[in-house]
Amino acid sequence: MKHLYLQALLSAALLWLAWPPIPYTAPLLWVAFVPLLLALESVMRGDYQKKGTNVFLLGGLTGVVWNTASIYWVFNAMNAVMPVYAAAFVALIPFGLAAFLMALAFRLYYQLRKRHSIGISLVGLVCFWIAYEYLHQTWDLAFPWMTLGNGFASTHQLVQWYEYTGVYGGTVWLWAVNCGVFLAILAAKDGFARSRRYALWGSTAALVALPSLWSIWRYATYEEHENPSNVVIVQPNVDPYGKFSFIAPEEQLENLIQLSKSVAQPNTEFFVWPETAIAHPPPGYDEGEFLGHPAFQQLQQFLSPYKNGNILSGIESYRLYNEQQTPTARPWGKDYLDVFNAAILIENSAKLQFYHKSKLVAGVEQFPFGGALAFMKPLFSAFGGTTGGYGRQDKPSVFYSQSGIGAAPVICYESIWGNYVAEYIREGAQFVAVITNDGWWGNTAGKDQHLAYAKLRAIETRRWVARSANTGISGFINQRGDVVQKTQWWVPAAIKQDINLNEEITFYVRTGDYLAYAGCMGSLVFGLLLLFGRVKRKSICK
Repeated sequence: MKHLYLQALLSAALLWLAWPPIPYTAPLLWVAFVPLLLALESVMRGDYQKKGTNVFLLGGLTGVVWNTASIYWVFNAMNAVMPVYAAAFVALIPFGLAAFLMALAFRLYYQLRKRHSIGISLVGLVCFWIAYEYLHQTWDLAFPWMTLGNGFASTHQLVQWYEYTGVYGGTVWLWAVNCGVFLAILAAKDGFARSRRYALWGSTAALVALPSLWSIWRYATYEEHENPSNVVIVQPNVDPYGKFSFIAPEEQLENLIQLSKSVAQPNTEFFVWPETAIAHPPPGYDEGEFLGHPAFQQLQQFLSPYKNGNILSGIESYRLYNEQQTPTARPWGKDYLDVFNAAILIENSAKLQFYHKSKLVAGVEQFPFGGALAFMKPLFSAFGGTTGGYGRQDKPSVFYSQSGIGAAPVICYESIWGNYVAEYIREGAQFVAVITNDGWWGNTAGKDQHLAYAKLRAIETRRWVARSANTGISGFINQRGDVVQKTQWWVPAAIKQDINLNEEITFYVRTGDYLAYAGCMGSLVFGLLLLFGRVKRKSICK
């Protein structure tokens, strides 16, 4: 049995080596699951006790090692504000929960193999896997960072067809190739006819080559329509752990303004500042009174030389109600207070536009499942949150400038949800502004993965992405997913770029995560087969 666990670890190692931000290794994903599938097949055919348990453990081991190696930086962020033992316990949620769901998919695959052919069972496995990924982007513990289709973020030239499928197309593609390689190896081991083995290898090679070649052709021939707008990105480089200790809010604002002026042009239309850049000690700025605040007057003076200028920035804000209008509002004297991690659009007028972050970080910005995880309360204050959780809005809202340009204000890890960003485009956004603060994670792979994933949003929507990160990495990404400019980590910076606005709607933007919905429906069908299908293949999997 030991050698089977080594095969599972080999799959985990291949998945990790293929994962962003390691460059040029993404093709390893085409074979990364093959050692694990072969190990599972050995369990099913072998004379082992508790086969289902062993299948679950092998799949879980692969998932835990792969997840932990790829997103170790989650522990770094936790350990910066709490003891090692507490950080390790909380980190088990992103490290272990996804791995548990992966293991469950393999366990269900084993159940299918007891009743149905290997082909049907592999299709079922893919559906169960997609259902896991979709669940892990929709429930209260959502963390779709490790969605399999994200693996090609560092090799985006091979997945230009994400404009039709989104990242779930990548999940289906990678599983199809892995299954093809697995079946071809199994056919050789089982002594199948040479013609059948050649057919399996040929079809698998076609699965790799055809999408890749089409993507490379699309990448080489894609042309953007000329519709320029000058955008400035600012990276103020404020230590997030000492935001209100080291630098006063007024000094932070002046720093943002001076950095913006250093590269601004008379025709600059957007100044993009990072998450919570317009800072104020908790609970933040009152949205109803911000027009009268000295900070707003200072920002208006800055914008006055730029006729069509707008500031798109993160801001910590709140609203007061006479009664509890939302579940997240909490008593505040005689009123109720809702606190937001928000974005704001400020222009050369008294008009303000606010967007309240919707995809909140579980355990940091919201309590998942109500009070069931109340032990995580200390994280709220540690990360600058609130003990009652942040308020949110259910749908994205596009910021429109005076000149009519639509911008998508995407806050932090909202940029991981392709379908959510697509909603902005359906509402009229012509470019995507990602505002984030990746300084929590330190100089780890997290910041690089976050930047790489934004490349996939550019391809899915065929929109430029202007990404402003407090401590880096900030940058501009064109409609093909190329990072055309970027800053260095942990240095103050400002960069500018003429980007092309786009109004065309891709197939993926129109249809959303249709492959995820199909996979979930397929998992229900295969679940029914497990409940009502006749038992077969006992000689293999009993």
